[in-house]
Amino acid sequence: MPEPPSPEPSSALAAVLSPIENAAKRLNRPAARLLAVSKTRSAGEITALAEAGQRAFGENYVQEAVPKIEALRELGLEWHLIGHLQSNKADLAARHFDWVQSLDRPKLVAALARHRPADAAPLNVLVQVNIDDEGSKHGCRPGEVEALAEAIATEPRLRLRGLMAIPAPHADVARRREAFRAMSALLEAVRGQHPDIDTLSMGMSEDFVPAIEEGATMVRIGSALFGARPAKTKGTA
Repeated sequence: MPEPPSPEPSSALAAVLSPIENAAKRLNRPAARLLAVSKTRSAGEITALAEAGQRAFGENYVQEAVPKIEALRELGLEWHLIGHLQSNKADLAARHFDWVQSLDRPKLVAALARHRPADAAPLNVLVQVNIDDEGSKHGCRPGEVEALAEAIATEPRLRLRGLMAIPAPHADVARRREAFRAMSALLEAVRGQHPDIDTLSMGMSEDFVPAIEEGATMVRIGSALFGARPAKTKGTA
């Protein structure tokens, strides 16, 4: 059976931005930022969404992302690494991305700082937290966040911006809310030592509104913007 056609970019973007903006009005706080998850998507698909007004894009795999970043450099887009980062690709990540949302171990702190170009702005960094302690997922334990945040904050080529999580995909949204609330509490605890942090990245296509209601300031949306994902491609970041 053929795959359903991809949504028209401007309509898809409006359909996602509307509930984000409505949530902001309802909660009386700034709207969460939208990160378009563009892994497996072509440069042409990204360009179409960029022309509709989207500026920030998230990629899972360094080696898949770099050619797209280079090809679309003239568009002035903002690029986020949201997938697991292998230490041997920290140099590419530090040189090509604006944000790394998946820092989860001390080894990456020094590697990213060392390879961030001196003529570039400091690399924005989020600490990825395995908030539900899932064995199949990357991310540090909540108790390890404080030390990682402190290590990032001491590196002048890095800028600590906050936390990121991918909670377990429980069918019961109430259980996801528990994880979202735990992340919000953790962010506030970190803010006690690092008052300038401003980002809590959590929530995807199926649960971004509950995530915003529980404190997300950035949501990561793929299929709701681009349509059904193409056949899975292999790769690691």
